[in-house]
Amino acid sequence: MTTLEKMIREIKELTPMPAVANRLLEMIEEPDSSINDIARIIQYDPVMTVDILKICNSAYLGLKIPAESIKDAVNMLGTDQIVQLAMVKSSAKVLSGRQQGYGLEQGDMWRYSVSSAVIAKQVALRLGLNNKSTIFTAALIKDIGKIILEKYVFKEYKKIDTLVKKSGYSFREAEKKVLGIDHAELGALIGKIWKFSPRMIKLIQHHHLRDDSMMNDKEVAGVYLADCICMMMGNGVGADGLSYRFKDQLMKIHNISHSDITAIMAEFGVNMHEVKILLKMAQ
Repeated sequence: MTTLEKMIREIKELTPMPAVANRLLEMIEEPDSSINDIARIIQYDPVMTVDILKICNSAYLGLKIPAESIKDAVNMLGTDQIVQLAMVKSSAKVLSGRQQGYGLEQGDMWRYSVSSAVIAKQVALRLGLNNKSTIFTAALIKDIGKIILEKYVFKEYKKIDTLVKKSGYSFREAEKKVLGIDHAELGALIGKIWKFSPRMIKLIQHHHLRDDSMMNDKEVAGVYLADCICMMMGNGVGADGLSYRFKDQLMKIHNISHSDITAIMAEFGVNMHEVKILLKMAQ
């Protein structure tokens, strides 16, 4: 059995994201989906319903009238916020494990992923993207390939690290060279097996902009920039965090300035309270 065949078998043994999360991923990409459609998907998952109502009726959100149903919650908070809360909750079990190969302790990758998703919303606004929930979700789950790949990285870390430090490889390039696949490619494979949409698979696969031909794609640019900004801030960064090259050309293509990046970082500082609340409530 080849290494890739072993990885595919391990993907099939992973606990997948809940069915309601997969349906929400589809729904947020349908332009004619309604508040009722979103509520209908969530309300048939009793655990998700309880969690969302608990968050909505918390002191943090401070609703004047308590939400008594998912439809109430969606009407009060809007579809974007409800979808984002649902996806953060759904991703918790999948992303919260220890990623020893990447130098990440229990919960580090999930905290990083939530931070990246919050930043992605800010980037999406500056790029004029309407599908903020899609960009948020892609940034949240983009590193899902690390769940499987991390033990292989741990085993071959010296080889990977040597390529990064002595041969000028990015961490992703070194993964690919040593293991035959990188975490973004493996993440896309997980997405295919779990039946994610083609758009979500594309965003996961290209979140490190491995293919320069994707540089003009605004959605890919949004997820890529969110990831880069999160790494620049050192927020939950693991062993690979500083071993990537930033592509300045993308900023020119999409008219993003250094002052825009600085403003996003400052805004994230203000939003840190939101991140902590999301993390706390999704546990």
